[in-house]
Amino acid sequence: MLNFGTAGIPAGTKGKGDTVAGLRQVADLGLGGMEIEFVRGIYLKENTAPPVAYVAKKLGLKLSCHAPYYLNLNASDEIKQRQSGGVLHHAARIAALAGAGSIVFHAGYYLKDTPETAYGRIREQIEVVLEKLRDENIRITLRPELAGKVSQFGNLTELLRLSKELLGVVPAIDFAHLRAVTGRYNSYAEFAEVLNRIGDSLGAEALSDLHLHVSGIEYGKSGERRHLNLAETDYRYEELLQALIDVDAGGLLICESPNIEEDALLLQRTRWELAGGKQSPGR
Repeated sequence: MLNFGTAGIPAGTKGKGDTVAGLRQVADLGLGGMEIEFVRGIYLKENTAPPVAYVAKKLGLKLSCHAPYYLNLNASDEIKQRQSGGVLHHAARIAALAGAGSIVFHAGYYLKDTPETAYGRIREQIEVVLEKLRDENIRITLRPELAGKVSQFGNLTELLRLSKELLGVVPAIDFAHLRAVTGRYNSYAEFAEVLNRIGDSLGAEALSDLHLHVSGIEYGKSGERRHLNLAETDYRYEELLQALIDVDAGGLLICESPNIEEDALLLQRTRWELAGGKQSPGR
């Protein structure tokens, strides 16, 4: 089943506006999940994360988490590389306590390195994090995100290669980023191409547990500039949703539009209509 959710706490959340309140708002809207945003810092702690997991489970919501933006597993300084790995490990540990099944992260930048050199360093740091999580018996999937800028590591080929080589790693596919970097990928055929590559490389099980980001986007020669609401762009989200239906995609689709809950509901409703009512418009 494909669950639709928001990138963070919905804007309409009342009261304290904390994560638990956000989960209740997500459920009240009829959405199926949420991505917890640690992008500016890991704000949940060992004592505040478990209640989030409890409420999400009670409400039947699927959770993921986004690690801090300031990670760079290919930093020019080896100490900073290890520090970034430590941040990713800590974010993954707290995310797991909060009930998230995946931790999404931007792996790093190429800087002055060749793509192959950057790949080797990033792979090495991810391996260290995976080993620590296994030693601590923490079960969470690491999901490097499809890059939104040409200077960032993480094109589809790199992410599929990482996922084949490292158990516990699966891509987070940001379709807005893909369009921003390539200027393409805005048609059914192109969306289907991406999904077929994932299925061919990682198997049908990867398609049944996807983590997707969708929004409108403004972009230039270097890639992403800012996210936009779907109505403000020519993004063919109906064709994306049809491609997802045709491969029987499951997992979590997170809306990153500025009006996160409105576009998340639009995407969920459109998917339901395209599928002929085969999946409930709510959860």
